[in-house]
Amino acid sequence: MSATATTNVSKKQRRPELRPGEAQPGLPRTVLGMILRIALCLVFGLPLVFMIVSSFKPDLQIFADLGTWKAFLPVGSMNLDNYLGVFDRVPFATFLMNSVLISVSTVALGLVVNSMAAFALSRITFRGHKVVLGVILATLIVPFETMALPLLWWVNTIPYFDGSQGWLDTYAVQIIPFAANAFSIYLFYQYFDSIPKELDEAARVDGAGWFRIYRSIIMPLAGPAIATVSILTFLPAWNSYLWPLMVVQTESLRPAMVGIDYFKQLNVSWGQIMAYASMITLPVLVMFIAFQRAFINSIASSGVKG
Repeated sequence: MSATATTNVSKKQRRPELRPGEAQPGLPRTVLGMILRIALCLVFGLPLVFMIVSSFKPDLQIFADLGTWKAFLPVGSMNLDNYLGVFDRVPFATFLMNSVLISVSTVALGLVVNSMAAFALSRITFRGHKVVLGVILATLIVPFETMALPLLWWVNTIPYFDGSQGWLDTYAVQIIPFAANAFSIYLFYQYFDSIPKELDEAARVDGAGWFRIYRSIIMPLAGPAIATVSILTFLPAWNSYLWPLMVVQTESLRPAMVGIDYFKQLNVSWGQIMAYASMITLPVLVMFIAFQRAFINSIASSGVKG
């Protein structure tokens, strides 16, 4: 008898045979897991379905369908009037481009600032670097609402690039204060700390300085950390509402999230609100679906190192 046949026989001998009517081992757990996944999908997915479906309905039908499954189904009078009304009521293209500019700029600047700070803390040995890291992480427990007013006073008193005083009503005030982020520094620090320091020593023997090591060795190896920080920085920048509402008065500088306030004035149109919310949500939803695997892999590879 060949070795393969012997192995198959041994596997059959070790496999327990199920009696008639006996459930397969682990089947209840599998069924329970599927039910839990379906329930979570309904909890998180139905509000999105309701928002998109309601964006095509007039207000009277939205309220008439509440409390029934019709609220989640494309039934009744469906048209594009709400979407056309959005463009008549707000400069949607301007708001959308502002959000893209602010979010992308915050991500790009944040990658440079946070990675360089983490590189200094993880690779360059100096007295008190652990204390500095602890102070940075301690800022995570402070909510933004407690810092909003002091930050507003600060950006209104420092000089701007053109020599004037105050950064209010500019793109810079919506980008620069959020470039440095404690959580992003921590993610980069964790990942950089896992890279062997023998690479630094070999590079320094060849005459490379710290910036050359950062640019040519560490950052090319930090792809998962860069992906994680990029996604986790983009989402808060895109969803920013309170800070732009406080520091921007010019309509041409406002991001998309602030535009939702235009629909709360005078005659409230819930159909137009749903249409506007759908248009500013779909780009993020499409981006997440497109990069879902990269997002999960980056979280797994950089968020659990320690």
